Amino acid sequence: MKDSRDGDRVSKSPSVGALPLILDVDDFKGEFSFDALFGNLVNELLPSFQEEEADSAEGHGNIGGNDVLANGHNRVPSDAGKFSQGHSPLFPEVDSLLSLFRDSCRELIDLRKQVDGKLSNLRKDVSVQDSKHRKTLAELEKGVDGLFDSFARLDSRISSVGQTAAKIGDHLQSADAQRDTASQTMELIKYLMEFNGSPGDLMELSPLFSDDSRVAEAATIAQKLRSFAEEDIGRQGISVASDMGNATASRGLEVAVANLQDYCNELENRLLARFDAASQRRELSTMAECAKILSQFNRGTSAMQHYVATRPMFIDVEVMNADTRLVLGDQGSQASPSNVARGLSSLYKEITDIVRKEAAMITAVFPSPNDVMSILVQRVLEQRVTALLDKLLVKPSLMNLPPLEEGGLLLYLRMLAVAYEKTQELARDLRAVGCGDLDVEGLTESLFSSHKDDYPEQEQASLRQLYRAKMEELRAESQQLSESTGTIGRSKGASVASSHQQISVTVVTEFVRWNEEAISRCTLFSSQPTTLAANVKSVFTCLLDQVGQYITEGLERARDSLTEAAALRERFVLGTIVSRRVAAAAASAAEAAAAAGESSFRSFMVAVQRCGSSVAIVQQYFANSISRLLLPVDGAHAASCEEMATAMSSAEGAAYKGLQQCIETVMAEVERLLSAEQKATDYRSPDDGIAPDHRPTTACTRVVAYLSRVLETAFTALEGLNKQAFLSELGNRLHKGLLTHWQKFTFNPSGGLRLKRDITEYGEFVRSFNAPSVDEKFELLGITANVFIVAPESLSTLFEGTPSIRKDAQRFIQLREDYKSAKLASKLSAMLT
Repeated sequence: MKDSRDGDRVSKSPSVGALPLILDVDDFKGEFSFDALFGNLVNELLPSFQEEEADSAEGHGNIGGNDVLANGHNRVPSDAGKFSQGHSPLFPEVDSLLSLFRDSCRELIDLRKQVDGKLSNLRKDVSVQDSKHRKTLAELEKGVDGLFDSFARLDSRISSVGQTAAKIGDHLQSADAQRDTASQTMELIKYLMEFNGSPGDLMELSPLFSDDSRVAEAATIAQKLRSFAEEDIGRQGISVASDMGNATASRGLEVAVANLQDYCNELENRLLARFDAASQRRELSTMAECAKILSQFNRGTSAMQHYVATRPMFIDVEVMNADTRLVLGDQGSQASPSNVARGLSSLYKEITDIVRKEAAMITAVFPSPNDVMSILVQRVLEQRVTALLDKLLVKPSLMNLPPLEEGGLLLYLRMLAVAYEKTQELARDLRAVGCGDLDVEGLTESLFSSHKDDYPEQEQASLRQLYRAKMEELRAESQQLSESTGTIGRSKGASVASSHQQISVTVVTEFVRWNEEAISRCTLFSSQPTTLAANVKSVFTCLLDQVGQYITEGLERARDSLTEAAALRERFVLGTIVSRRVAAAAASAAEAAAAAGESSFRSFMVAVQRCGSSVAIVQQYFANSISRLLLPVDGAHAASCEEMATAMSSAEGAAYKGLQQCIETVMAEVERLLSAEQKATDYRSPDDGIAPDHRPTTACTRVVAYLSRVLETAFTALEGLNKQAFLSELGNRLHKGLLTHWQKFTFNPSGGLRLKRDITEYGEFVRSFNAPSVDEKFELLGITANVFIVAPESLSTLFEGTPSIRKDAQRFIQLREDYKSAKLASKLSAMLT
């Protein structure tokens, strides 16, 4: 409710409660709260009622028994109700509140009707306004459509006018261009007529051609005139000149061409002179201006070449001499590859820095810097670098190699590798600085083309030269050591000489090192896989030849000592009837020959061992370094493997023959020991009641000791199948030799026991051969020896138990002491049948 009406509200007394209540629509606007409205309606009546209720509660406070209901009202007893009917009512303001509520309800109804009426009027107004708005929008849409149509027509008109204007503009531009062309043509004809005067007469030309401030314009016009005149002369030369006027015109243009050429040459020289003067003063703007104008003459080639040719490093002789001193050192001194490498690195770094500075200058001056850089870099490589390489690399003749005292062919190859590698680095650095379209790598390759033509032959010749020098060195050392040792005795001297000429793994390693260095150069010089594979194969073949020849010769020298030892043994073989003094001298000489044989055996075994190590080194080198370079080419790897096997076949043949001689040497000494030490009484001891000797015979002990001593080197030197084959052959020869040796003796039972003890000793020794077939033979030999021990009647049982010994047992039975007395011949034939 409005505050202005609060004074008209009813008072708190019930007497004024009947006054009408006034409500306003504005009371319901904004944030409406029903509780607030209700409170404003009843707050004027309820406070007096509440006061009266409180006083009544105090007067009747002792009246108990009134229950309070759950809804908040007091439950009044019946007598109290009666009592209240005769007194004042419980809610004295009820009538006022009812009247207030009725009035409020009427006013609210009236307010609702008012609001409904207003809403109805507003609806009508909104409907009318909406109708008007729709009508207005429809009219606007029609107007906009018409406006769009007008704009479309206007745009079409504008486009048509624009196209027409563009056509007119094109025609005007074409006309203007034609006018300019005609004007320029008139000017060119005028100038051409000036040049078409007398030959060589350039004095009557327009001021344009003599004004230094208009040089660029004069150069352009002169080039146009010359091009036009040359084209006309070319057309006249192609067509048949039947018209005299054409002939005259042709001759006239030829005069103009000649005069123009003279003028262009004179102008170009003036510009070059100005360019040089500006270059000395380092006036970059003037240089750039001259270079731009000169670019119209032969695309500026003359200016570019002139600029490059006037660089100090190309015209100063002292620069060339300084390059030589820096790389080669003082005259008369021998330059080493390491010093040359350092000198080239310093020189090429200096050249790169100079080219880098020139590149900055060229970029600032020339309109086409890449072309100038191409000329500059080409001049650097072809003049400065080539001049140095010609002094550094003097190609030797393969027919007359330089001596090794002066470095030999190897020094040239090392210098070539250093120069090639460093020059390649220079090419890469120059490429990084900038060299235009120049193929700097190809140009660098061409600098070394003459050196790379027969490069593989040079590598092979160098390796052969090194090999010959090494062999001469080894022979000289061997001869010197032989002379210093003195002549102690022929056999001893042969042994000493042989020991000094032994195969050296160090020497073979040096061969491989030479080859490895050569292969590294092949990799450096050969860019194509096929070329690289061919060069590597030829260089590796050279190593195979060297190693094969070296170890073969070493094995042959070791075989020579075995041959000499065999000759010594043959020399001291005596007959059966000699004097005691001669026999003693012969025995002493035989001992010396045996010592020579043993020494030769050891020397050969060492040679075989070193030969195997050398071959292993070559095979390892092939697997690690060579094979990967040959794999890209089909068949190259297999061909090299075959060549390696072929190269080593001669060494294998020498080794095989030498091992056969070793076996002969060992068996000869075994036979000598058996002959010297074996006594007839060893196997035919007298029956004197003394207990039999169960020790091996002296001959057996000496032979086993000798074999143990001499074969110690064989066990170390030989490996794998070679060792197995050698020991098997030696075991078989020993078995055969012992059988032959024992055929010379007669055996009684105690001698048979002694023989069996010897066989056991030999069998235990040959077990170290790890040859099952040899072990089996000696086991059967031990069983066969039982024919000397068993009684005659038990021989059949021995044959039945071991049939495999029948052949050897037949020969052994004939060696029994009782062979004749026990008539074993008949029993033997009976057993065999």
